[in-house]
Amino acid sequence: MSGVIERTADSPQLAADAALMRAIARQVARRVVGQDQMIERLLISLLTGGHVLLEGVSGLAKTLTVRTLAEAIRTSFQRIQFTPDLLPADVVGTQIYDQATGAFSVKRGPIFANIVLADEINRAPAKVQAALLEAMQEKQVTIGGVTLTLDEPFLVLATQNPIEQEGTYPLPEAQIDRFMMKLRIGYPTREEEKEIMRRMAGGVAIAIEPVAEPHAIMDARRRVAELYLDERIVDYIVEIVHATRKPADVGLTDLGPLIEFGASPRATIALAQASRAHAFLRGRGFVTPDDVKAIAPDVLRHRILTTFEADAEEITSDGIIQRVLGAVESP
Repeated sequence: MSGVIERTADSPQLAADAALMRAIARQVARRVVGQDQMIERLLISLLTGGHVLLEGVSGLAKTLTVRTLAEAIRTSFQRIQFTPDLLPADVVGTQIYDQATGAFSVKRGPIFANIVLADEINRAPAKVQAALLEAMQEKQVTIGGVTLTLDEPFLVLATQNPIEQEGTYPLPEAQIDRFMMKLRIGYPTREEEKEIMRRMAGGVAIAIEPVAEPHAIMDARRRVAELYLDERIVDYIVEIVHATRKPADVGLTDLGPLIEFGASPRATIALAQASRAHAFLRGRGFVTPDDVKAIAPDVLRHRILTTFEADAEEITSDGIIQRVLGAVESP
């Protein structure tokens, strides 16, 4: 895994956490060729507890990567295939009436797992997508008036097809904001595709060894949350998010008509958390502006809503983010 854990952090505990992440990355790399950035972002998700939305056409190993990541950790895993006829009860569970006892009991749905793969999440209508909201934000589920707490670590790793494809439903803004990051998954290089063919064309399953325990992930998460974040970096993060709402404040007056809504305060929190994890994966106990710049597109791209004018001019949220990062002065 090039780029992941470039050098060991100074603290012995952080060094152990780094070794754990390297071990997980090695297991994932046994099956998944290339896609280094996607794997690194999923490690950031593990280290922060943030949910991830992966967007790309079929066949780019999105589902395989998530499944393999779950296998590398001794934890529970559920895959939910989202379809147009899926019901909310199929996700969170429902109450079952027992005629023998005359009482209702709760039948738990697949959301009760540590790692949940919501496959092709935008092929289900909004009421089913909304069934994930409470679980993603509150780490709990309410069934028939009974509130059940989800076990930690709890992650929703969702895949979606590009919204231009037939039979897809755009995610509601309230739900998409719950995802810490949205990743755009691209095609492999020629060399990577040749290696994919060598590994997969034979039809022999590649075994994955569980190398991490849930409690170790939670311990690493607590230590990463304590990584040093200088006040100047705090101001830098806030300035970036603020500039997505009022671009004129950083001299980008032409962006005003192109942005319907800027990033929410949840983006500020997510950018700080993800920047800490990004710094940790590079062996540092402190965050630099480069960490913020590297992770900002994945944290912000789904939180900036563009106007019809921007769509007409083919200006995307990614393009807006790059201009904001160029305009906000780095500390």
